[in-house]
Amino acid sequence: MSQAKGRSVPSVLGWRFAFVLMTLAGVFSALVVRAAWLQVVEPEMLVSQGDMRSLRVEADTVLRGMIFDRNGEELAMSIPVEAIWADPKVVIERHASADERRWHALADILQMSSAQLLTKIGDNPQRRFVYLQRQVNPAVVDYVKKLKVPGIYFRQESRRYYPAGEVTAQLIGFTNVDDIGVEGIEKRYDEFLTGAAGRKVFRKDAKGREIEVIERAKAQQPGNLHLSIDQRIQTVTYRELKKAVLSHGATSGSAIVVDVQTGEVLAMVNSPSFNPNNRGNAPAYLFRNRAITDTFEPGSTMKPLAVLSALEFGATKLGATVDTSPGYMRIGGSWVRDANNYKTLSLTGIIQKSSNVGVSKLVLSMPHEHVLGLYSNMGLGIDTGLGLNGESSGMLSHRRRWSDFERATLAFGYGLSVTAAQLARAYATMANGGISRPLTILKSENQQPGEQVLDSKNAAAMLEMMEANIMPGGTATRAQVKGYRVGGKTGTARKAIAGGYGEDYIASFAGVGPVSNPRLACVVVINEPAGDFYHGGEIAAPVFANIMGASMQLLNLTPDALNQPKLSAITGGSNAG
Repeated sequence: MSQAKGRSVPSVLGWRFAFVLMTLAGVFSALVVRAAWLQVVEPEMLVSQGDMRSLRVEADTVLRGMIFDRNGEELAMSIPVEAIWADPKVVIERHASADERRWHALADILQMSSAQLLTKIGDNPQRRFVYLQRQVNPAVVDYVKKLKVPGIYFRQESRRYYPAGEVTAQLIGFTNVDDIGVEGIEKRYDEFLTGAAGRKVFRKDAKGREIEVIERAKAQQPGNLHLSIDQRIQTVTYRELKKAVLSHGATSGSAIVVDVQTGEVLAMVNSPSFNPNNRGNAPAYLFRNRAITDTFEPGSTMKPLAVLSALEFGATKLGATVDTSPGYMRIGGSWVRDANNYKTLSLTGIIQKSSNVGVSKLVLSMPHEHVLGLYSNMGLGIDTGLGLNGESSGMLSHRRRWSDFERATLAFGYGLSVTAAQLARAYATMANGGISRPLTILKSENQQPGEQVLDSKNAAAMLEMMEANIMPGGTATRAQVKGYRVGGKTGTARKAIAGGYGEDYIASFAGVGPVSNPRLACVVVINEPAGDFYHGGEIAAPVFANIMGASMQLLNLTPDALNQPKLSAITGGSNAG
């Protein structure tokens, strides 16, 4: 009996119970280890998963800064548009292309075939973002939104618009599809015109309510650029230049108008031009701003500077005369010739008759270093101060050895090269009483600092000499402006080719006005005119007259032709006429 009771006493732990305890302990330990691993060792995955569900980022769109002319007229602005993009994974998973009606409609509006659209999206199914079209017309965007194709989305961006079109194309330049400046003013001042979008990072709850702002960055507004350009003068200048280039069958042309008192550029144009709002078929060479990039031998437009160098050096005086008989002279092994035998000429006569012999004799009467120094002081061979991309400094050699013939050719514009902008700066210096100022393309409230490089008396005398050039008997009678006194100099130069000079010409005219109180300097360059007319006085001078006349009227400058003085004091009574 006692033995039976002893057998019925249960053991402390049965093996089943022990197994359960061990199992529970193992599971608990695994959970603890896993929790520790996720929260201590590698918590990033859970954090990122949580952030994906609750963290949101909002960005404020900031448009590119605007570009204005000096009077507040818009030259470049940004317009809000949208881009169409696709998520290939969503498109494929939801079989968007299976709905043929919607898919074909989407392909048609994007101007591609259904197969091309599917290839573009499905080329790499692992990608989550593919642009279908950038800077899309709002009507197209509305149409695509109504199609409701799965995986097709939209995002805000901006498109640059240029109201003046081809009139300011090379000067303003343009931006690429990402709104980055790639040409002209847009490239030069890209950083200034570009702002930074604002950004807010916040956390939301299950109902989409904002519960915590984690990060906030204010938008940086872009700068707006105010140019020195007067859009009214720019338009007139472009119209007249384009007309001349087309009517004379020229390869190209450039023109620039400068305020001589401030150095501000009021107009800078080139022809042929292009439409910056639709430049798909425009060749790249049209994007070049020829007024600052292309150099040319200035020809006789250098003669006023040559005469001034002789006056500044003391090699001649205002009342002096020069014997140019018999109308030609041999220098070394070469000849320098005039169109006619002008015999004895005053300094005004040399400018009026454009005498190569006269200026050559003046230049040969002084050291070449002085001539080169004056040319340099007038802005040749150096930067104009515009600071624009691609600007050329021209070519003005300062070598030690010069032959007499090379020195003579410097006087009438060969052996050196300039840009239209450099030539305009030199003539602005003459018109401004001999004060040289750097050019600027930005509107300036304060006058640019200048340097006195010419005696004011000599500069004033040269203006009257150049005025005589447009009078009867001069080479530029077609440069006259009704109601105003203007002066200037023609230039006609053969274009250099390998081994010498070819049969093509550069026709130019540089001048100032009004002479009684100079305000504007204007340079016109016509490249490779076709036909029988190729002289600066024939094709460039009339363009100058039209541009200068309209510009002075637009600026409300007082007509001064009624107070025009006699020129006998400068001509010295010679047979310059």
